[in-house]
Amino acid sequence: MPGEAAASASQTKLERELKQLIVDALKLEDTAPEDIDSDEPLVGDGLGLDSIDILELAMAVHRRFGVKTGSDDSQNREVYGSVRSLAAFISTHEAKPE
Repeated sequence: MPGEAAASASQTKLERELKQLIVDALKLEDTAPEDIDSDEPLVGDGLGLDSIDILELAMAVHRRFGVKTGSDDSQNREVYGSVRSLAAFISTHEAKPE
């Protein structure tokens, strides 16, 4: 379906943008955006981010996309689970131009 293909292309573009944002915001000098797997966990054994990194990433996401999650939001672990899950969250919550 054409709509699904467009949504998939948009999701892929958003994932690439998020990977670049992660590298830039967290100053990951030894990591290139293309080295980050969209399904790889961001925390722990995956990319290796810690809670401070996630907080910095959350602020960068808010500045770039206008999407905000509360610090006590129980869904944060799921939202920041991977680039793909973060992209899905942003695509459904991104501030739309009026």
